[in-house]
Amino acid sequence: MNEMIENRYIPNSVAPPGETLEEELEALGMTQAELAERTGRPKKTINEIIQGKAAITPETALQLEQVLGIPASFWNNLERHYQESLARAEERQRLSRETEWLKDVPLREMIRRGWLQEQKDKVAQVRELLRYFGVASSEQWRSFYAQTSPSFRKSPSFEGAPGSVAAWLRRGEVKAQQIQCAPYDAKKFREVLRQVRSLTREGIDVALEELVRLCASVGVAVVVVPELPKTRVSGAARWLSPAKALIQLSWRYKRDDQFWFTFFHEAAHILLHGKRNVYLDGDTNTDTTANQNNQDSEREADNFASDTLIPPTDLQRFINDMDYRDEVVIEQFATEIGIAPGIVVGKLQHIEKLAHNQGRSLIQSYSQLSEQEFPRG
Repeated sequence: MNEMIENRYIPNSVAPPGETLEEELEALGMTQAELAERTGRPKKTINEIIQGKAAITPETALQLEQVLGIPASFWNNLERHYQESLARAEERQRLSRETEWLKDVPLREMIRRGWLQEQKDKVAQVRELLRYFGVASSEQWRSFYAQTSPSFRKSPSFEGAPGSVAAWLRRGEVKAQQIQCAPYDAKKFREVLRQVRSLTREGIDVALEELVRLCASVGVAVVVVPELPKTRVSGAARWLSPAKALIQLSWRYKRDDQFWFTFFHEAAHILLHGKRNVYLDGDTNTDTTANQNNQDSEREADNFASDTLIPPTDLQRFINDMDYRDEVVIEQFATEIGIAPGIVVGKLQHIEKLAHNQGRSLIQSYSQLSEQEFPRG
């Protein structure tokens, strides 16, 4: 089957240069032995070139130019195209053994979202998927994602749907490439987080624009990628390079308190924890299958997010001195400490001061955004 690769027509096979050489000799009435004498090449070499068993080297191409009057570039190009054809045939044979890999990823959904182009041929689809992940084979794909970090591999989300999680993470990397970041600066990132906290009171479109701008100015790319089926992922944090970090969010819970808590949780991983791990967070932030260090880092990230959004002294004062069940009072408290009222409601629900059906009118729904990526484009 002939193929189109990057809008270029690629024939299924290319004749070996020896066939063209044989045709030229016949046209000139020259034998292989005579050509060998005129070029100084062994008869065996000339015969092997004609049979496609030996390549035309640049040196031989120059000699053919002298003897036959056909430019060396012609012979070199014939040889290059032929060798490329052989390599593609070998690659196609190898990729044909990897088509089962297509079942390990959410292919239909990735195509629907425009992450991949649909290919009629399975081998071409494998090639498209390799290009998406930026790896040479499915073996390299498995090796790369299996070795990323212990906390990543032991995540319940990854264990449940590794192909989907890997596809989601890769999309975040691709989106992050669109964001120009200054070199990472931890001190300035802490200062930025204080500004980000106030963004929780803004409309989400305005907030996201400013969130991405502020974080990029201190070396952190922030992207939002809707979760894929079965991933149960709300956020992830990792380092793309020593000077550029990535915080990747989804719309998993479709409400403002969870969205902003997840952002500050991932920010804590960037600020407080190692650069070698991928921190993946979903239905549960503390993975009981992970080692103690991973559990500790998740709890530390939870505490950082919780205390940054609502300082413990302010929360305790509010609970002790005010009618925390009254939505008007909740709004007044949220305004006083400079955050969205939905975050206060979410915290009160989490610590069981409010039932989950109380204060819901103060929580901003992000359901309408559940299919949108950010930055857009």
